[in-house]
Amino acid sequence: MNSLSGRFLILTAIFVMLAEVLIFVPSIARFREDYLLSRLERAQIASLARLAGDEISPDLEDELLANAGVYNVVLRRNDARQLVLSSPLPTPITRTFDLRDAGAFELMRDALSRLWRPEAEVVRIIGMPVRSAGMLIEVTMETNSLRMAMIDYGLRILVLSAVISIITAVLLFLAVRVFLVKPISRVVGSMRAYANAPEDARGVIAPSSSITELRAAEETLALMQTQLTSALRQKERLAGLGGAVAKVSHDLRNILTSAQLFTDRLETSEDPMVKRMAPKLVNSITRAVNLCESTLAYGKAEEPPPRLSRFALLDIVTDVIDSERLSAGDAEISFSEDVRAGFQLRADPEQLYRVIANLVRNARQAIVTSGRPGEINVQADETDEAVTIRISDTGPGLPPKAREHLFTPFQGGATKGGSGLGLTISFELVRGHGGSLALEYTGPDGTAFVITLPKGDLRSA
Repeated sequence: MNSLSGRFLILTAIFVMLAEVLIFVPSIARFREDYLLSRLERAQIASLARLAGDEISPDLEDELLANAGVYNVVLRRNDARQLVLSSPLPTPITRTFDLRDAGAFELMRDALSRLWRPEAEVVRIIGMPVRSAGMLIEVTMETNSLRMAMIDYGLRILVLSAVISIITAVLLFLAVRVFLVKPISRVVGSMRAYANAPEDARGVIAPSSSITELRAAEETLALMQTQLTSALRQKERLAGLGGAVAKVSHDLRNILTSAQLFTDRLETSEDPMVKRMAPKLVNSITRAVNLCESTLAYGKAEEPPPRLSRFALLDIVTDVIDSERLSAGDAEISFSEDVRAGFQLRADPEQLYRVIANLVRNARQAIVTSGRPGEINVQADETDEAVTIRISDTGPGLPPKAREHLFTPFQGGATKGGSGLGLTISFELVRGHGGSLALEYTGPDGTAFVITLPKGDLRSA
């Protein structure tokens, strides 16, 4: 009986029986009242034979009293109290019940009292004669026959109640099985089947219930299963991509290491242009090698912690802007920085370079895609608690999908065709410093991201 339908069956039977018990007490009280009133009426009819003539035989009198089921009959007529019929009482009168003004509570109390008192008694019953045949009628009677009649009536009520309870419980049981238990079982079966193969979209439940609440539950479950299936597929793609990127990064690192050896020789060149560009080329290749090594570590699920050092922020910002200015080509984009020359902070310079480069690159790509002139600005400020770096642009703003999945891989791309990995990587790198990366605003007039790096112990060298 641990099932829903079994418990519902038991509760239904209990509640129906409880309702029948509540009905039983008023019913048995009403039966006792009707029984006593019938005795008064039969006694009144029996007394008419005596009132019709002056004398009746003792045998006839006994027969009239026996048919009425009483011992004595007293009538009050014209303010005179008259003993109409009488016979010897087996025992003295113990109690008197007046039915003329008895309330419901009093009738129920007297009925229950009679059921719980098995000993026979002689009682006096007072009531009003029918058809205004006097002012009062009073009879004496024994209680044994009354109690037996009440018990018989009560048993019939209980049997009827039991039958009604069983029929009602069975009907409700069948109704619950059809309209509730079976749909729930179908939902549970669908959940189990989906759990065995959550990647298979065919296991997603198809809402079909006609019950409003169950329909809502099925639709919610279908939405959850669809989202989970998509997330699992995305996870598989990310896992596969991670493995592929790790392999490519391994080989690319070797190639870049070789290129780094060749660029070392460029520094010995006497050509002024080569001397000016060689350090930037060396720095770019060095960053590419470090990125490959970090990618290999990430592919092994080992996110490298930041290597903290104190450095000038303006150097990194200048490198980023110089690189993006070259990438902009003929596009009408102006770059500016608002970073004072002596502004220093303690962080991982390579990771911070990647964060700023990703944000500036996204801004540059958005402006180029719009086909309009634009401006990109990098601003830095600090308080006693934190360092704030703000990257803003005058581009077209982020598309709705990018705003909804801003830092989600492959869903938060800021430009058409973008993967969204840049923002995701930047978010994780800033979080590794104990800071935060947030979208300050976006719209037709441009976009601004804010990097916040707490100082704390980072201020110490």
